[in-house]
Amino acid sequence: MDTLILYKLIILYMLDRVNDYPLTNSQITSFLQDHGYTGLFNIHESLSELIDKGFITVNTVRDIQHYTITDSGEEALYYFENRISKSIKQEILEFFEQEKIKLKNENETYADYYGNESGDYTVECYIKDRRETLVDLKMTVPTKNLALSICDKWPEKSKAFYEYMISELWD
Repeated sequence: MDTLILYKLIILYMLDRVNDYPLTNSQITSFLQDHGYTGLFNIHESLSELIDKGFITVNTVRDIQHYTITDSGEEALYYFENRISKSIKQEILEFFEQEKIKLKNENETYADYYGNESGDYTVECYIKDRRETLVDLKMTVPTKNLALSICDKWPEKSKAFYEYMISELWD
């Protein structure tokens, strides 16, 4: 089998098995490189071809790409999953088990910002639980530095923010 096809199938399998949230480029790359499957060039070529074929989608937040499998990708995996060895599948599942907390935390909270027409910056902060959005907060701030600061602090402060908001609004 063509090795590039194997890398694509591994990526599809990873995205299919972690269906509660997307995987980032660094998470996919980390698995493939740490297990000695391939280098960066082949990983990027595989991801690019999977996107071009509509098997995965990519969403970029603050220069970090998040990949999700599509229905077409799930269908392709269904037909060709048998080309991935049991040992590779086991390595993927073990990787997810070892990295579960880290993967979950990296995907549950995130924030991004963009400039708006008035010259201010809009900051969007999210808290997700699997595929459900718990918080989707947008705010306008006057400077890029403030927008960056909010985005940087959001993962650390979001849980306390959510708990405070619920307690204040519950009455």
